[in-house]
Amino acid sequence: MTREIKQQVIIKAAPKAVFDALMNGKKHAKFTGAPARISSKTGGPFTCYNGYIKGINLELKRGRLIVQSWHSQNWPEETWSVIAIKLAKLAGGKTKLSFTQAGVPANDYARKNAGWRTHYWEPLKRFLERGK
Repeated sequence: MTREIKQQVIIKAAPKAVFDALMNGKKHAKFTGAPARISSKTGGPFTCYNGYIKGINLELKRGRLIVQSWHSQNWPEETWSVIAIKLAKLAGGKTKLSFTQAGVPANDYARKNAGWRTHYWEPLKRFLERGK
């Protein structure tokens, strides 16, 4: 059985800056503190957290949308999920990030649900809101 994670976060940065931080391996590594290799092309592969996460970019719209197939190292090899990150421009130079991850194994749901906040959104906000 699988579950779906849904989260929203407001970031004091433009959608393009949020997109670039998530999709540029060097910037991604800066805010997560772990190696990342991320293709900027639809159909291209990515790895994050030194290979703990791997996947393929399914759809990319610069500054607006990231859709990826996503696999965690602690899941069975045949188990994949799909993440979608939608970015919407808000007043005052802010971005509303709407996130879903469909297909998360039920036994890993709590860990992944918390992990997105602690390993992605909180460090991403600190990275972008400091103006780095």
